[in-house]
Amino acid sequence: MICAHRSSVNRIDFAFFEIAVIVIRQAGNSNLSDPIHKGIDARADFATFLVSENRMKSQTVRPRKPASDSADKRDIPPSKDTRRVTTRTVREMKKRGEKLAMITAYDFTFARLFDEAGADVLLVGDSLSNVIQGNETTIPVTLDEMIYHARLVVRGAREHAMVICDMPFMSFQVSVEEGFRNAGRIMKETGAGGVKIEGGERVADHVHRMSEAGIPVMGHLGLTPQSIHQFGSYRTRGITKEEATRMKHDAKALEDAGCFALVLEKIPTALAKEITDSLKVSTIGIGAGPHCDGQVLVMHDMLGLTEEFHPRFVRRYASLAETVREAVRNYDSDIKKGKFPSEGESY
Repeated sequence: MICAHRSSVNRIDFAFFEIAVIVIRQAGNSNLSDPIHKGIDARADFATFLVSENRMKSQTVRPRKPASDSADKRDIPPSKDTRRVTTRTVREMKKRGEKLAMITAYDFTFARLFDEAGADVLLVGDSLSNVIQGNETTIPVTLDEMIYHARLVVRGAREHAMVICDMPFMSFQVSVEEGFRNAGRIMKETGAGGVKIEGGERVADHVHRMSEAGIPVMGHLGLTPQSIHQFGSYRTRGITKEEATRMKHDAKALEDAGCFALVLEKIPTALAKEITDSLKVSTIGIGAGPHCDGQVLVMHDMLGLTEEFHPRFVRRYASLAETVREAVRNYDSDIKKGKFPSEGESY
């Protein structure tokens, strides 16, 4: 946005220069004394030079300087393409066989860090009911709360990541039209790139209505946490032949309705592969094996902030819970011992 703004300013500057040249030239043609004529001509020549010079600068692509022999020889990975991820990007990644990385985010700071690190999609999951609000299930979180957190995440995802917002429990179950209106609220009030909705063929009409109106929809099959009271447990889904057959049918129904991607949660690896291979849209697994087109984890699990939750599908890439406790212990100790703030940290 900044670069685009600067470019438009430069174009405006050039336009003013050109107007200045015309005005100065016309003034030079009036009945003025000869010395003034010369001064006006000099100003016009200089203005003309500035216009042409700025045009050349705006059109010229400067070649990169070759790296010097004394440059650091360390292996530096290529920078990740910072173009905004869209539904088209997701489709193209599947065609290329390129895996997609999605992670949950709930606030500005972590969204900015995840975006800078190169995450493709940030999911504002209704899991915030668990990890942010401390509830036992995802059911209590409200639509207004989801919108609030999605707005924060969108502000943090400045460069690359697409932001998807979960539709919470009872934001779409009443009717297709109510679900459509609430999805519209999410899009208008947050700036998110799409919504996620749980359920199979029973929500196909919702997906179709939203997609027709230009709202990108991500589906969610398998273990759908909003149905936990119906399921009765968090066990793996799709382990019976009947349930697996129904899930494959649901996946196709969601694709036909307009979903651009599907989350497959806690289902057998073989079933996830079969569904993935049968669809043109991307699948994103969580506890669904390595054959999905992408993977998603809850940030608190992946970063080691939740220590009491140990499902097999979670891989911890950090142990931030202990890091945070140690930092706060040191902070507390320094204050009580009079070590903080020091003279250098005071005014």
